[in-house]
Amino acid sequence: MPRRRTLIEVPPDLVVEIDALVGPKKRSAFLVELARREIKRQKLLKVFENKVPIWRDEDHPEFAGESDAWVRAMRAEAEARFERSQQGRT
Repeated sequence: MPRRRTLIEVPPDLVVEIDALVGPKKRSAFLVELARREIKRQKLLKVFENKVPIWRDEDHPEFAGESDAWVRAMRAEAEARFERSQQGRT
């Protein structure tokens, strides 16, 4: 992927902390990943501000009126699997 250089000003104390975490040669990669995560978070927050629901019942008929039973069944199955895996370990 092509890259563009940009100049950003960072307080010296923050540079020291970043370098202590990732090293001076990985500073850019660290800041790029941090920016990507923050952009994703900000976009998600915008979704929550929208008054239009993002979940429509007709898009998920498998949960129509029975979602609580489905969740209980999945949890019971997981618990049973866990119990079986623990047998014989004591």
